[in-house]
Amino acid sequence: MISNKNSLTVSPAGHTLHHSGVFSKDGQWLVFDGRNDDTKIGETSTIGIVNVETGEEKIIYKTKNQTVYGPGVGAVSFSPAEDKVIFIHGLPDANKEKPYAMSRRTGVGIDLSHPQSPFFYDARDIRFPYTPGSLRGGTHSHGWSPDGQLISFTYNDELTEADLRVVGVMIPSPKITVEPAAGNNEGSMFSAIVTDVVKNPAPGSDEINKAFDECWVGKNGYMLKSGEHVPYSIAFQGNVLNKEGKQITEVFVVDIDPEKILTDPEAVGKAGERPHVPKGIQQKRITFSEKGLSDTRHWLRSSPDGKFIYALAKDQEGHNQIIQIEIATGTITLLTHNDFSIDYSFNLNKEGNKIAYVAQNSVYVLDLTKGISSKIGNEEKGKIVGAPSFSPRDPLLVFNQYMKDKNGEDYLQIRKFTLPE
Repeated sequence: MISNKNSLTVSPAGHTLHHSGVFSKDGQWLVFDGRNDDTKIGETSTIGIVNVETGEEKIIYKTKNQTVYGPGVGAVSFSPAEDKVIFIHGLPDANKEKPYAMSRRTGVGIDLSHPQSPFFYDARDIRFPYTPGSLRGGTHSHGWSPDGQLISFTYNDELTEADLRVVGVMIPSPKITVEPAAGNNEGSMFSAIVTDVVKNPAPGSDEINKAFDECWVGKNGYMLKSGEHVPYSIAFQGNVLNKEGKQITEVFVVDIDPEKILTDPEAVGKAGERPHVPKGIQQKRITFSEKGLSDTRHWLRSSPDGKFIYALAKDQEGHNQIIQIEIATGTITLLTHNDFSIDYSFNLNKEGNKIAYVAQNSVYVLDLTKGISSKIGNEEKGKIVGAPSFSPRDPLLVFNQYMKDKNGEDYLQIRKFTLPE
């Protein structure tokens, strides 16, 4: 049973865990942002870390001139290879007229050996002619490749069709320098968009009007039917229209070839255009289902060997269940058969044989080898939110839960649970 002794944080402040990448590479530290509410990134000023053994907390970054309009920070994750983090950061000039927004943000990093010294991962250039490798909108929900070399993200353009969300990738490169101007910043990586979207997809086609909530495929990529190894690939959700014109969400994959991306300077686009997908980069649809994925917000997950993608979909009773999708065939298998719905995104452990999820205000662990879900504690009084995360080192699971302070105020805290061997 989970009890109060499992509370890792107790200070009267928000401690929001991202949906993935919350542990340092050695499993010693968790990274969080100061939100109490998932929707309040624009109002949040702090990024912190907490030691999983001692509960020691450190603030590693705090915004300057923070107001309710921005700049704001949030959704922070650790590199799996270095003691660095990346997080959303609103534009420094955020104000009432131009507040924090999905098209006015960027990816900022902190090296733990140099706290309070932020640097930009993705370059931003809103003056034409645009600098190759830069963007002119907002990146979000950054996800490291398992080797820590590349970073995926979702993106909304500020200048053109801001409501069309796409998926992009950052690739190691020399620093991307841009002309100093309001809304511009340099970047330490080369950024590109890798998914094609259109405003009005043709019914029954593979065209999509939104690409979102992705994951990297496999620990070391995956194998094509031909036997060719693809080292970097991203699986993402895409909204299509079925033959009846109804919108459903399907799973797509795009293979990432850094050389092709780095050698197409025209992909940055022209004035009045969104950035283009580089030549030679092409998405492919994996699933052709009747109802599509669940409309409950969640991120895809991949098996370590890259053979399967995991997602949420509704069963015949309308309950969110975990499904398994075989990349090679698109075959969908229902993995959970609960008589209730899964509430949020979920995560796999390092070995890929367990999935943790939240339902009915309890944390469950699905054993993929046995096909059995087990509740790891009784229903909790405080509301549990978000995706539980497994430690890379120990059989440790962490999650977010609202707890009351001595004055009866609700604060989002981090709790931990040691799984039985």
